[in-house]
Amino acid sequence: MELPFKGQRILITREKNKAAVFAEKIRSLGGEPIQIPLLTIACKDTKDTFYYLKGVKDYSWIFFTSANGVDCFFRLAEHYHISLNWIRNVKIAVVGKKTANALAKWINDEVDFIPTCFNADTMAAEFLQEYPLADNLLLIRGNRSRDVLPKCFTKANKTFASLEVYETHINRHMEPLLKTAIGNSIIDYITFTSPSTVEAFAEMTPIRNKAPCVCIGTTTEQRARELGFWPVLTSSEFTIDGMIHCMLKDLKQKGR
Repeated sequence: MELPFKGQRILITREKNKAAVFAEKIRSLGGEPIQIPLLTIACKDTKDTFYYLKGVKDYSWIFFTSANGVDCFFRLAEHYHISLNWIRNVKIAVVGKKTANALAKWINDEVDFIPTCFNADTMAAEFLQEYPLADNLLLIRGNRSRDVLPKCFTKANKTFASLEVYETHINRHMEPLLKTAIGNSIIDYITFTSPSTVEAFAEMTPIRNKAPCVCIGTTTEQRARELGFWPVLTSSEFTIDGMIHCMLKDLKQKGR
């Protein structure tokens, strides 16, 4: 059996609960995953949460820009015993396949809009082009979500509200482990699955070129370049499988 990642040590920086699948895929191809979760993610319940969840049926569109947003939105709805029957009367927009897959775990309905490129910039531009009259939108967000959608919808004079359903924080407990791994270990690839993982890494260590960093998409790539990482590889498909394919392609080009 061919093991294309044999001898490769690959750093996984994503949040602990979602790192296992990535690690197992790397392991199955002969690689050694090094899991150092740089973020912690938790659902966020505030005094406004129940108010927004109860009134969701009154919105025309709901926008989900991450799987975390989907999971926490529906967990909070369950917590407050809010029926999901209303979902059939509200159109749903998701940023990409990963978010759509997360949604499918909660409801059977198909999404109404998904952009051709899985990032918020494309999502906003294509949505406004395809649905110029759409209004009364609800954006499901996290505390570190980018302001692309709010800015675009404000500029387009759309009525919208934002609901933060999860919080992402830097996992400071991992700083000593990261510094040891970066300083003393051989690492062949560093993987980033969000701009937040890039920012967490950058806050914990000044090292930027220990190994090629592999980004899940163009938004993460942009943040990595802004913070001085080099070289930067970006998967054409914004998924974990796409990142693995990107690394395999790089190894092939190196003659490995």
